[in-house]
Amino acid sequence: MIRLHTLLSWGALLATAPPLMAQTPSLALTGVSGDRALLVINGAPPKFLSAGQTHNGVKLLSVSGDTVAVEVNGQRQSLEVGAAPVSVGRSTAGPGGQRIVLTADPSGHFVPDGQINGKSVKFMVDTGATTIAISAVEAKRINLAYEQGKRVQMVTANGPSTGYLIRLQSVRIGDVVAYDVDAVVSPVPMPFVLLGNSFLNRFQMQKTNDQLTLEKRF
Repeated sequence: MIRLHTLLSWGALLATAPPLMAQTPSLALTGVSGDRALLVINGAPPKFLSAGQTHNGVKLLSVSGDTVAVEVNGQRQSLEVGAAPVSVGRSTAGPGGQRIVLTADPSGHFVPDGQINGKSVKFMVDTGATTIAISAVEAKRINLAYEQGKRVQMVTANGPSTGYLIRLQSVRIGDVVAYDVDAVVSPVPMPFVLLGNSFLNRFQMQKTNDQLTLEKRF
């Protein structure tokens, strides 16, 4: 029996994105929350800044929707959420990343952007879900032929349900990729793709305050 957690409270969205091609220091905007911006500066862990604050030579000037203005070395530039995927920490040997660092949103959830089979999706980490869980609407949007999968019974927050067990070719967050990952497609509407244990079990997880580090095991 597959377990699927459907969470009822949702906070501000965080995105993760690879460093933009920008002047030194390298910058990426990974999320906004009100008048605060979550910035990755030179590949360091994401840092929340409020308008007027400066960190590592980067001053946040303003926040407008999913775009912020910053000042670097006396020059003004704009950054946009989700311009490209990023992971904080990269592999020092071999192709592909080995480490993902996520920062929780104000509600305590980890909600990175990522890709399934090369198609962009919004994930939410859910350690209570047996597999990656995708709504039928989202599965159709990213062209998953889920109805060819195996029919399975699931337990959701709304009671028993029937879904389809499928195998995803690839799941990517930033430059970290996992291949041949089990997922279930559910008729239950969900605003996120739940990043369950079929993906998470491939990583050593460590949570420190509002940060979650995933270190690839295989």
